[in-house]
Amino acid sequence: MSQIPQSVMVGPSGPLRGEIEVAGDKSISHRIGMLAALAKGTSTIRHFLQSEDCVNTLRAMEALGARSYFDEEGLLHVQGTGGKLIQPAGALNVGNSGTTIRLLAGILAGQPGVFELTGDESLCSRPMARIKDPLEKMGAKVELTGERGTAPIKITGGPLKAIEYVLPVASAQVKSCILLAGLFAEGTTSVSEPMPTRDHTERIFTMLGLPISVIGDHMTLQGFGPKGPSLKARDFSVPGDFSSAAFWLVAAAAREDSCVTIRNVGLNPRRTALLDVLTRAGARVDVHPAADAENGEPYGDIEIKGGPLRGVEVGGVEIPNLIDELPLVAVLGCLAHGETIIKDAAELRVKESDRIATMAANLRLMGAEVEERPDGMIISGPVALRPTGALRSYGDHRIAMAMTVLAGFAPDKTMINNVACVSTSYPAFWDDYRSLGGHVQ
Repeated sequence: MSQIPQSVMVGPSGPLRGEIEVAGDKSISHRIGMLAALAKGTSTIRHFLQSEDCVNTLRAMEALGARSYFDEEGLLHVQGTGGKLIQPAGALNVGNSGTTIRLLAGILAGQPGVFELTGDESLCSRPMARIKDPLEKMGAKVELTGERGTAPIKITGGPLKAIEYVLPVASAQVKSCILLAGLFAEGTTSVSEPMPTRDHTERIFTMLGLPISVIGDHMTLQGFGPKGPSLKARDFSVPGDFSSAAFWLVAAAAREDSCVTIRNVGLNPRRTALLDVLTRAGARVDVHPAADAENGEPYGDIEIKGGPLRGVEVGGVEIPNLIDELPLVAVLGCLAHGETIIKDAAELRVKESDRIATMAANLRLMGAEVEERPDGMIISGPVALRPTGALRSYGDHRIAMAMTVLAGFAPDKTMINNVACVSTSYPAFWDDYRSLGGHVQ
């Protein structure tokens, strides 16, 4: 893994060509890391994402009694606790990882003891009341000690009772938090979501033989009570992260003569809404699914060829399964012909940054006309990109990478500051960009 830079200079790039295999899926890595830490014995995980966020999950589980290490081949070995977590010496600092703090809160709610979860400044500004409500209904005590109902979170765990919960906001993290807590509850926990969100937790539970039933937007889980499930160590394999592949899909789709293939990438239909968006925009996309599935997750190869694109409108039910890729849809709007409309995406306001405001600010610096709205934006393209002093990532990894993709289309070099945040999800981003023909230093 190369050293993560603090700032980069992105130069104009020609066609992108080649094939790569992106690192393991971030969302799946978090979940498997936690469940392996609850199992009895030592699990081996192939393609676990060695990003800052996922490593913070491992460190938190180690503070709770698990042990883990990467061998010389990059395989992760996790010695589980057999479900018997210990009281950590202090607060569990999970850095920038919203997935870690919300999912781990579900596990800790069912453990006897008092636990504190905290993170960096960005994480401690993100909404946590959405997990407080269901966990307290189940019987835990959850104190949000931040200034605005945010982390640090103090959890007093203990015996839980099952609940029937309707998610007020579509959120895979909140859904997963409740399901993980449900493993330690008495009775049958049910969760209904207003629209489909990522279903990695449900797939992993099914693969592990846990008693979960999924019918449409409704899930039920039979709890095991305070002792929790008896999980056995096993081998896992994590498919490539579609959200990482997405940067190269957009970068190649908008460039004439580009041809990029992403190998062994996750093809979970609740993650791949960007493929539908690119197809509507006129991109040439070929998907080649593998015959099998890795731990219940479909995967395969994606080939994309560049050419002219047209503006698109995204909104409604596709937003939860496109949420991480929306900054790239905004980039696409600058490169496509016509108007690109992003709506129904107010959730972007409470990510690592306010991604509506931060993308709009950066796009305007590059010469774009952007109409910012409370739940999205409208962009008119194609934009005559102009050189600018420097773009800001606002400490948000997806903003940094999305603006790198756009900067590669500018006629001159573009500086992007504060890009060390990329390490939270995609440490190999710069190396992969160069391998496909991108110019960055």
